This record gives sequence, structure tokens and C-alpha cells, in this order.
Amino acid sequence: RVLFRSHMNEILSVIKKWMTRLLAGIATVLLSVMTLLVLYQVFTRYVLNSPAAFTEELVRYFLIWTGFIGAAYAFITREHMCLVLVRDSLSPAGRRLLMTVIDVLILLFAIFVITLGGFKLALSAQKVFSALLGIPRSLVYAMAPISGLFIILAQIINIYEDVTGITIEGGNE
Repeated sequence: RVLFRSHMNEILSVIKKWMTRLLAGIATVLLSVMTLLVLYQVFTRYVLNSPAAFTEELVRYFLIWTGFIGAAYAFITREHMCLVLVRDSLSPAGRRLLMTVIDVLILLFAIFVITLGGFKLALSAQKVFSALLGIPRSLVYAMAPISGLFIILAQIINIYEDVTGITIEGGNE
């Protein structure tokens, strides 16, 4: 049993480290590209007097993607916003129970609303195209189920930590 737990901790640590780095990298790239696109938009508007219209739509889509990726990152690193007043007033056993219940509720929300609902939304938008770029809206909406899968994985790790009382290393570095 101790060997199994040690092996499980090692596997979850690798997953958590990989996921944290991947999500941080994606968010970094998206934010960098958005910055460059906004600078290009300002340059074309005020220097060339001919604004590039496509940048506004791309920045909007990248902002949506960054929000979803950022949510997944916040869950894997446990840096999401929370109210600590109730949690900190509980005993250690009560705190573990509260955190487990909250993490299970987040897991259910991630499964049914973000992942399954996002997948249905992306499928329904396959034949709807963006105004300027002409790309299917399903590409924009696909980030919901993708981030939902990351949140599900993060919550499985979080629930494991809640139940065992063991903190898996590899998250916030």
C-alpha cells in the first residue's frame, strides 16, 4: 500500500508539473501574441491611418482562450480566488471535508458544463463563421472542452490531495 501511494504520488507529480508548464506556456504565448496584435493595430490605425480590422477579432478570440487556459492553470496551482473566512475557521478535519466537497463540485461542473456543454457548443457552431476571418466559430468554442479536460485532471489531483492529506509537488514553481 505504501509502495502504491508512493508510485501514485510520483505519477501525479509528473502530471502536475507537465500540466502547469504547458498551461503557463500556452498562456504566455497567447498573451504575447495579443500584445503584438494590439501594438500592430495601434500602429496601423495611428501611423498608417488604415487600421487592420482582423486584429480586433483575433485578440478577442485569444482573450477567450487565455481566460479558459488561465482557469485551468488556477485550478492546478490552487491559485484560484476563494473565500478563506469559513475554511480557516474550521478544524483540520472539517477543512479537509469542505475542500473535498468543493473540489468534487468543481469537478462535476467541469465535466458537465465546461467539457460536455462546451463540446456541444463547439459542435453546434461548426457551420457558423467569424465575420472578418471566416474561421469556424467551433475553433473558438473548442477551448472550453479542452480547458475542461485540464480542469478535470487538476480536480482529480486536488481531490487526491484532499483525501490523502498529501500535497503533490510540481505545481507552482
